[in-house]
Amino acid sequence: MATLGFDTATAELTVAVTAAGDVLAEREAGTGEDGRPRHATQLLAEVERCAEAAGGWERIDRIAVGVGPGSFTGLRIGIATARALAQGRVVELAPVSTLSALARGIAELAVAEGRSPLPVLDARRGQAFAAAFGPGGEPRGEPLVCSPERLAELAAGMNPPPLAAGDGALRFLAELEAAGATVLPREEIAHRVAARHVCALGEATAAVAPDTIEPVYLREPDAKRWIQEDEPSETA
Repeated sequence: MATLGFDTATAELTVAVTAAGDVLAEREAGTGEDGRPRHATQLLAEVERCAEAAGGWERIDRIAVGVGPGSFTGLRIGIATARALAQGRVVELAPVSTLSALARGIAELAVAEGRSPLPVLDARRGQAFAAAFGPGGEPRGEPLVCSPERLAELAAGMNPPPLAAGDGALRFLAELEAAGATVLPREEIAHRVAARHVCALGEATAAVAPDTIEPVYLREPDAKRWIQEDEPSETA
């Protein structure tokens, strides 16, 4: 049997199907011509293409979905789709940390041997989503949303010095390198979340009831913040 996995936490969409460690199908969709993510229009189509390429839905017994941290809208679309597919197809569903999937991609590189993976995503507002991992890929603490200064502190405290990747690592390259981290070259594919890693982590994660899966936001969405800022303050 096989696992179908996808992640919508970043601007790019990634979908894959794996079985016993082999990648049966893998597809990606970048942003549209306007620079906006295409999760709402492309996710189901890419899922169906991957399922068909892997031999049909009858081969798939589990769905693994990235739960963030990441884009509020992207996560909402991905998790709602995963819930509906799991219920409609009567398959298991497993949540996967987007940062853990990114860390797995870093760790599989030859240059990563003996290094600590540091996945970093651009959280906008001048912040980053990040999490520290040990050389064996074991998590070291909870994921966090942080300033560039706090990110540098995290990198400086990692032993051995980290190997960083992700769009946030590229954005805050100067701060990370000053803290002793090595940021992968810009063209390195490990800067992007890969669905095959979501599948691998999902296979090792306990399945949960679809309605219990929640996104990892780490902070309030922009829309809620704007509403709060626009509300008139109470006067005594």
